[in-house]
Amino acid sequence: MSNSNTYLKKANLKATPVRLRIMEIFSEATHALGNAEIEIQFNDLDRITLYRTLKAFEEKGLIHRITDLDGNTKYALCEAKCIEQQHHEHHAHIHFQCLNCHLTFCVENVEIPEIQIPGNFVVTGQNITMTGKCEKCI
Repeated sequence: MSNSNTYLKKANLKATPVRLRIMEIFSEATHALGNAEIEIQFNDLDRITLYRTLKAFEEKGLIHRITDLDGNTKYALCEAKCIEQQHHEHHAHIHFQCLNCHLTFCVENVEIPEIQIPGNFVVTGQNITMTGKCEKCI
């Protein structure tokens, strides 16, 4: 059984051809993907199916959402260890956005330290995006 099929099963999602293909696209990606980048991989995928699939994947902890500095929504596959252990609260990591090609990358090996916020705030998420040039644009 493929990893995609295994992950879908652990997330209690039916392994449809569209879901398997989208998981495959994410697993082959080197950067976070926008809807258009996924959509172009299909001949006739309607946007509603794509939207519902991405929403289900995000709710089940298979992917996480990134809003880049341009305001675009992108998605990236969660680390295998998070998917396998069914962590629905994603570990904190840094994102890097290239100012030249505008691709966004997850930097998994750098953890964001826990930051204590003063006052009566309830932190429900955090996002640190570093900018610069990626290795292809240097």
